[in-house]
Amino acid sequence: MQNEFKRTPLSWAAGNGRHEVVMLLLEQEGIDPNRADKDGRTPLSWASYFGYDRVVELLLGCEDVKLDIADDGGRTPLLWAAKYGHYGVAKLLFGRNEVNQDIPDNGGRTPLSWAAKHGHYGVVKLLLGRNLNPDIPDHGGRTPLSWAAEAGRDRVVELLLERDDIKPNKTDTGGQTPLSLAVNYGRNGVVELLLGRNDINPDIPDNTGETPFSLAAKHGFHEVVELLLRRKNVNPNTQDNDGRTPLLLAIMGARDRVVELLLEREDVNPNMADKRGQTPLSCAVRISRRRAVELLLGRNEVNPHIVDSSGETLILWAIRMNYYRVVELLLEREDVDPNMADKSGRTPLWVAVEKGNYQVVELLLKREDIAPNIPGCLMQTPLTNAARWGHYRIVKVLLRCKNLNLNITDQAGRTPLSWAATSGNDEVVELLLGQEDVDPNIPDNYGRTPLRWASLERKEGAVHLLKQALESVSLNAA
Repeated sequence: MQNEFKRTPLSWAAGNGRHEVVMLLLEQEGIDPNRADKDGRTPLSWASYFGYDRVVELLLGCEDVKLDIADDGGRTPLLWAAKYGHYGVAKLLFGRNEVNQDIPDNGGRTPLSWAAKHGHYGVVKLLLGRNLNPDIPDHGGRTPLSWAAEAGRDRVVELLLERDDIKPNKTDTGGQTPLSLAVNYGRNGVVELLLGRNDINPDIPDNTGETPFSLAAKHGFHEVVELLLRRKNVNPNTQDNDGRTPLLLAIMGARDRVVELLLEREDVNPNMADKRGQTPLSCAVRISRRRAVELLLGRNEVNPHIVDSSGETLILWAIRMNYYRVVELLLEREDVDPNMADKSGRTPLWVAVEKGNYQVVELLLKREDIAPNIPGCLMQTPLTNAARWGHYRIVKVLLRCKNLNLNITDQAGRTPLSWAATSGNDEVVELLLGQEDVDPNIPDNYGRTPLRWASLERKEGAVHLLKQALESVSLNAA
């Protein structure tokens, strides 16, 4: 008699742990202890799944019971017992010598693989006492050791590593070794156990080119990084498929402690670029990893002159992004050129003025080698730019510069005063007119003087100030 699930009374009794009922049913003639339900599960499968020792014992008392019938998922009674850590059931099943401990499920995973993953130490030990293959990979190439390593099952890993027939460097279909899996999931105990084996290779890359060392650096597992660095056969400059080194990955992930550890090593190359040309320093600057920038610039061999495809230097990038501390750190390096322009001719000072960043302008002007008259777009100098946009504080600080050309003209022939008059910023106009060397009457390419521009733009304050200045010039000339 079966219901819609094709389960017999014996199946239901076994699956509910009703050993008295199971005993009664087994005494009846014609009872088939191996009849499977619609999912291929036998009474022994159900009892093993739930760990009902007494029911399993009763079923095993039937001479015709079959121990290795797999359900539709390929799972045998032993596999169910191993997966859920039912030590008593597993031991009972092994009491029958014909049980096969190596039968995999439909995913290729053996009872040992499942027990190892879930950390069932007793079941694993029981299985290893049998004459089995402890290194059978599943369809994903994962061995029992791989699963135990990923899940952080220290005791199980220790048991497996005692076996000489275990290959600890075996890779899965993703190219991951037990060590890389342990590192990726931060299983420090497992990492220590694996590194205790002399035959462990810590430099095997996975399919993305990442090694255990790369993974540890990327995730910021500094204790694992320290462990790996003790191995003489670890390459600290290994590159993944995108050309990224452990140092670059640590910077990208803001793993400052790892960055510190790596830069303490003389064999770490701090200038290695990835396939996009990105170095650790350029990456740190672009994503404002300030501590990393500080650490990198502490290494004399770090190259701060990296230029991208647009000709933009690191200091230019930092100024554009308003990364004040990064700009400060870069300017502390004597080998950083504060006047290096991009392809459009814009210098760091020009860009700082354009953005109206007074603090950065002040920083740049502290450098004795700063050149304040270098023109950028439209041949406009930093002073022209500051006057044009009415940045009074910036104009004021620029006026302290030695050799500043106050009457320099741009592409249109206009002076800083001409632009200040147009903008109508009376404070800037007055400030410029207060300088002895400023000529208030220089015409542009179209013959327009600063006064003419102020009149055209109806900037009354500027008109008044310029007329006063011109009158003063006339009186002095007289």
